[in-house]
Amino acid sequence: MPDIRWGRRAPTLLFLLAAILLVPAPGEGQDAQTASAIDAAAEAVNEQVVAWRRDIHANPELGMQEFRTAGLVADHLRALGMDVETEVGGTGVVGVLRGGRPGPVVALRADMDGLPVTEMVDLPFASKVTTTWQGREVGVMHACGHDNHVAILMGTASVLAGMREDLPGTVKFLFQPAEEGPGGAAPMLADGAFADPAPDAVFGLHVFPAPLGTIMYRKGGMLASSDGLRIVVRGRQTHGAMPWGGVDPIVVASQIVLGLQTVVSRQVDLTDSPAIVTIGQIEGGNRGNIIPDSVVMVGTIRTLNPDTRTLVHERVERTARDIASASGAEADVRIGLGYPVTVNNPTLTEQMLPTLRRVVGPGVIESPPLTGSEDFSYFAEEVPGLFVGLGVAPPEDMSMAAPNHSPLFFADERALVIGVRTMSSLAVDFLLSGGGR
Repeated sequence: MPDIRWGRRAPTLLFLLAAILLVPAPGEGQDAQTASAIDAAAEAVNEQVVAWRRDIHANPELGMQEFRTAGLVADHLRALGMDVETEVGGTGVVGVLRGGRPGPVVALRADMDGLPVTEMVDLPFASKVTTTWQGREVGVMHACGHDNHVAILMGTASVLAGMREDLPGTVKFLFQPAEEGPGGAAPMLADGAFADPAPDAVFGLHVFPAPLGTIMYRKGGMLASSDGLRIVVRGRQTHGAMPWGGVDPIVVASQIVLGLQTVVSRQVDLTDSPAIVTIGQIEGGNRGNIIPDSVVMVGTIRTLNPDTRTLVHERVERTARDIASASGAEADVRIGLGYPVTVNNPTLTEQMLPTLRRVVGPGVIESPPLTGSEDFSYFAEEVPGLFVGLGVAPPEDMSMAAPNHSPLFFADERALVIGVRTMSSLAVDFLLSGGGR
């Protein structure tokens, strides 16, 4: 890794790209010289990108508390000469880079928040930050890699600002709070993040514990919706020695847990789209010889298709209520809508695949559907979106590939320059295509 001297301000990258950049006519995409210019600019800014990532990693902030990170981002975008708006949807930052030529508008998004996780990776810049979370002191860590996302998009901003005069269109940089909860994309949209100018497409990137430098994509549903499930089963309390004197909600709840598994295994076409119904918590009763009055069950529903999402919700409610009714009990079913399915627009995905392949060659991999969720989905509901994964696990030792949200999550910094090249190339190619129109 490069020798990072903390506190040193890297020179502003108003790069000499204009002198070497040959811009093709709309629809032709990048030529070799443009691609080389982007690669050279990404390499030139990489030392600063690494420094930003280490600084942000050492100073993580929870959702809607990203004041330091947002300030770092806003200062950088202003130094590049962008129009910058802060406190968008909470602590979000929006920067607008207007190119020297008319054209479409493309949005690039990075999320900024960390997690209440105590870091266990032995790094010189490991997080020592602590906070009070749900009544107890815990560490705070970028255990999902959002520090990488912020640094990559800051580097992308430097690269594209250096190309400003030759860009045929506008780039909006979205630095979003609270992806881990309570969600920052929807508040940003409500606060006008997609207004004046409105983007024609949006791109996002997320680091994953896949081999270093791979890019994962999927047309259609890539990441699942995430909906909360709460079922209260109401029976009738009685003595445990005389169960016929009441209605046992524990037995009914047990039957409901089993019945819900048939929603996925027997009532949904899994050849079309995967789905998951999980009950992760059951509470009821306080003595072994008392049948309680009620039982509370809490779980999650994950789907990869909006139509499947609706179907599963309907079947979960029907199954729980009918099983309870058959035993003389009642089931109050509440499904709280979480993040929608993250859908990659098929046309946009196909359009941008050559760009991804130019950046990483055979490292472009079609991903299976992933049952994690992302609130990038809200942006992709407004305009065509493409969300890709960037592999950050060192191939020399895949045992380091701890999952996202683990206290052992580790990102190889050699992936950062690949991320900058990817986001920069997606933006430039989209603009050069005239927005796909």
